[in-house]
Amino acid sequence: MTGGSSSASRARDDRGGRAAPSDDRQSTLAQMARFYLQLTPRQLPSRLLYDTLGSPLFDAICQLPWYRITRAELGLLERHAADIRTVLGRRGRVVELGCGNGEKLAALLQGGADADLHAHLIDLSQSALLRAEQTLAGPGVRRRLRVTTHCAAYEDGLIALPPADGVPTLVLFLGSNIGNFDAPGSAAFLTAIRRALRPGDALLLGADLVKPERELLLAYDDPLGVTAAFDKNLLLRLNTELDADFDLSRFAHEARWNRQASRVEMHLVSLATQTVHLQAAALRVDLEAGESIWTESSYKYQPDGVRTLVESAGFVQRSQWIDEEARFALTLFESA
Repeated sequence: MTGGSSSASRARDDRGGRAAPSDDRQSTLAQMARFYLQLTPRQLPSRLLYDTLGSPLFDAICQLPWYRITRAELGLLERHAADIRTVLGRRGRVVELGCGNGEKLAALLQGGADADLHAHLIDLSQSALLRAEQTLAGPGVRRRLRVTTHCAAYEDGLIALPPADGVPTLVLFLGSNIGNFDAPGSAAFLTAIRRALRPGDALLLGADLVKPERELLLAYDDPLGVTAAFDKNLLLRLNTELDADFDLSRFAHEARWNRQASRVEMHLVSLATQTVHLQAAALRVDLEAGESIWTESSYKYQPDGVRTLVESAGFVQRSQWIDEEARFALTLFESA
């Protein structure tokens, strides 16, 4: 779980109710379910958490007092916006990977000189793109701002970007969405971003930092049960879209701090020995009592670890700002 309402390794689905998914989407979802649920340990990709119900549930999580990522990042963006915007000059291009509701980009672009900027928003959620467009069209953001949306996976959207026409580019990857990737995945993704940039272009990365275990677990298993509902909704999605028969009352949400790997893990733990059928995936899953389905990882970093990770992909750190109370870092890199 990360701090933006749409994340890099999470695809969102905009269907509501029990409407049948398209054949292609259902086939893709069925293939994913068959592959991940037969791994040891059993897993489901975190991007599946973000459907029509999961997305607003995550937005609610971002408002909880125990989950401080979003508020900390917005504060850093507001305080350091002028410094960050210097990489764009009087005419530039901003590419946001995972736009959420657009509030973070709006915070970055408010105030300052009336530069001529073009924002490219890349997200798999059409509804997220629409909300971000509406936010960026609101009062006080910027008069000379063009917005182009790309409903695509991040890597595909980066590849499909038009030429920059000689203007500097700033890529935003916020909300500690980088934390959803393991080490090889984050290295590969950051390298893909660097390949889409020219020397002198920039990357602004948000990353959640290591903090006391109790704080981490409260952020991912809140007393109100919002995160538990968010996690269990993944099973409801499979029931809806793959004609599965998960009994949500027979699963418990659990957050675990894996200190050795420096990550918080979310699991759905089977409360009894049970068999689940996913009809549209032609899959039967036999679960033992206490066996879990691993639904998300969120890696936490040290400040120097953020620099090492990104510089290994061909960037150079330019500035880093840290909210010490919330233990969150916003780091600006230049493409080498």
